Amino acid sequence: MKNKRYAIRPIREADLGDLYRLLSDPLVMKYLEVPYSMKQSKRFLQEAGLSDPPLIYAAECDGRFAGYVIYHDFDETAMEIGWVLFPEHWNKGAASVLTEQLIEKALNEGKDVVIECDTNQKVTEHIAEKFGFRYIKETDDLKLFRLSCE
Repeated sequence: MKNKRYAIRPIREADLGDLYRLLSDPLVMKYLEVPYSMKQSKRFLQEAGLSDPPLIYAAECDGRFAGYVIYHDFDETAMEIGWVLFPEHWNKGAASVLTEQLIEKALNEGKDVVIECDTNQKVTEHIAEKFGFRYIKETDDLKLFRLSCE
């Protein structure tokens, strides 16, 4: 990750092509869902990215679309965070940098932070543990981790 700068920004309609490329990649979608069609990607952009408030934001690396981050209410006291990135950003510290930014945003809002992940998604579980999230429970093949703002 040397000299790479990751940033979070609002997602835009112009991101549709990159978003489709991301969401249609079977490797990216392995722990999420069946890869998306262009139509599904467009609906996801509209419903999750261009909603008010947005549920996702674009993640950039040196000004280029690298994927998206999840940031939305989980419950009254917590924000859910996550990330979906192109494989070229995997294992380079991108998820850690973005996680740190999302945690800081949530804690500044006085909110706890939650990460949900597939029970087989060991990388996400490792990041949750690295940042001090506490394992809460497992339901429907998902593990839930929580970081308290206190």
